[in-house]
Parts: sequence; structure tokens; C-alpha cells
Amino acid sequence: MHLKALVAAFAATQLATAQELMRFGCSQLTIDRVDPLVNPGTLPSPHLHQIIGGNSFNASMTPGVLDPPKQSTCTSCTYSEDFSNYWTANVYFKARNGSYKRVPQVTNLGLGVQAGMTVYYIRGYTASAKVTAFPVGFRMLVGDPSNRAANKVPSGLCFRCEANMAQSPFGGAPCTGSDTKNFPKAACGGGWRVTVTFPSCWDGKNTDSPDHKSHIAYPASGTFESGGACPSTHPVKIPQVMYEIIYDTRQFNAKADWPADGSQPFYWSHGDNTGYGIHGDYVFGWKGDALQKAMDTKCSGDNCKALQRQSDAKAIACTKSQIAKEDIGTDKWLPSLPGQTM
Repeated sequence: MHLKALVAAFAATQLATAQELMRFGCSQLTIDRVDPLVNPGTLPSPHLHQIIGGNSFNASMTPGVLDPPKQSTCTSCTYSEDFSNYWTANVYFKARNGSYKRVPQVTNLGLGVQAGMTVYYIRGYTASAKVTAFPVGFRMLVGDPSNRAANKVPSGLCFRCEANMAQSPFGGAPCTGSDTKNFPKAACGGGWRVTVTFPSCWDGKNTDSPDHKSHIAYPASGTFESGGACPSTHPVKIPQVMYEIIYDTRQFNAKADWPADGSQPFYWSHGDNTGYGIHGDYVFGWKGDALQKAMDTKCSGDNCKALQRQSDAKAIACTKSQIAKEDIGTDKWLPSLPGQTM
């Protein structure tokens, strides 16, 4: 690894240690037009997603019927007891001739998986506070694919335009500094680092809600990491789940390929070209009490004595064929976004 990359990876590790958080890689399980949270049973779902985690992922995933740890035969995450599923929309580049090509994901610094995402479970700085692991059947959503307004994007969702693939300079904590709520408006030498951070407080009763959001909340004041108290309506502290996705936009940096008026040419797979439709989905699937052990023993990084870790190669080998089979623009240009008319 290049020296600058080592420095950046070390900085990320130090941040993880300071905040008592797990940071681990999950390789790409599949890219599919399936969404068992918002569009359960619908095949294909309205737009494309990238999915990581357990290979029991399917179009329905009915709570009480599907038990990911029992029905998955592998996971694309390096913690082998984590059969949860995590997904976000894909990003596409639109050429001047109106055709689209998918922007690939690459592995984050210091991790040995392929594509996929980096997953964090943040316990926070409050060492004495009890952090309750998610119960069986828990699921949640943050962000809104239909949103087109900056002020409606939750504070923990953002884009960082990296100067280079070594992420040097490091840039500090996510969603600070020059990070934006919208797609970067200029070519980025190191692609994008996209952050999706979920709420860290739970009502203590419901494992889901009709909008997949009402049963969770952000702290009433301050932040989870700094010890911000949960609101009385959602009094239970839960691990703060965060995704980082590195989109390698470098092959699309030539200005001659961008719109003549200089506007940015990227789209979420659901048709949004502002970036404000950023969102993430989560379905819990840790085996037994593994996640609670991780919280109680303050696991850090991607190797913890309280958990079982599989090899990077095994995580990479865990893949799933498309359920809604279609071209997704990985190696070819498409006339429109999958499932969209534009």
C-alpha cells in the first residue's frame, strides 16, 4: 500500500479506536432491482440497488419467516456472524448522447474486500452507557429517494470529493468541512466517499414502522458519539450504523464527456441527479447475541476477540445471482437507467 494510503488508513483506525466503533468491509453480494424493505415481494423493484451481507437476501424477507443467520449459507462481510443486509442505490454517469453507465465501487482504505461498502457500528464516546443491540426482525431506512431538497437530507448523509485514491489529505470526520449534501459538482481525482449514517435511538418496542423510520430517532441534543441523550419517545441507545461507499468516478472525469453547460452528469439509479435522494436500507441479521457481545466488549475495527472473523477471500466469494435479471451498465452503455424511463 502507498505510504499516504497507509497514513490515511491509520487515521481511520485511530478514529475508530477513539470512538469505540467497529469498522469492517463487506464485499459486493449482488446488484439487483430488489427492495424487500420498501417494495416487499415486488420483482423487479422500481430502482436498482447494491447489496451486501447474507446471501438469504430476497424480494420478500418477511419478518418472522426469514431468519438470515439460519437461512444464509455465507456472508460477504468479514465478520462471519453478520448475515445482515445493507443496501443503497447505485450511481450512474450520463453521457452527452443520453446513454448511461454504472459508476463502480471500490474498496475503502485498509480493507481487503472487493467493491461493496465499509460498515461501521458506532458505540460512541460514552463508555459507561449501555448500548442495546438490535432485536431479531429489526429493520430501518434513512434518507428518501424522492427528496430533492438540501434541507431535508439528514445531517449524517453526505458526499466527499476525494483529491486522490489515497484520500490524502484525510479530510476529517464524515459530513464535515467541504462535504456536501449534493453530488460533487466538479471532477474528483479520487472519486467520491459517500456516507450514510442511521439514527442511534430506538423506541424500545417496534422492530419496524410503516415508513421504516418512526421507530428510530437521532439524539435529542448533541450527537450520539459525544453522548447526546436520546429523546424520551426513543429512549433506547442502539449502535449507530454507518455506511461508507467509495464510488470510483475517475473514468468519467473528462470534461469533454460532461454536459456542455458544465452541469454535473451523475444520477442515482432512481433518477435523481441532485444527490439529495441519498438513502440507505438495513435489515438486521447478526447471529445470536454476537452484536450485543460486540457492544459490551467494545469491539473495534474489523478484528475482535468476541466475534468470529472470516478471511477476506471468503467474504469476496459470497455472491448472489441477480433475481431480477437485466443489464445494469457495468461493461456497456444503457439507453436508460434500469427501471426508469429517463
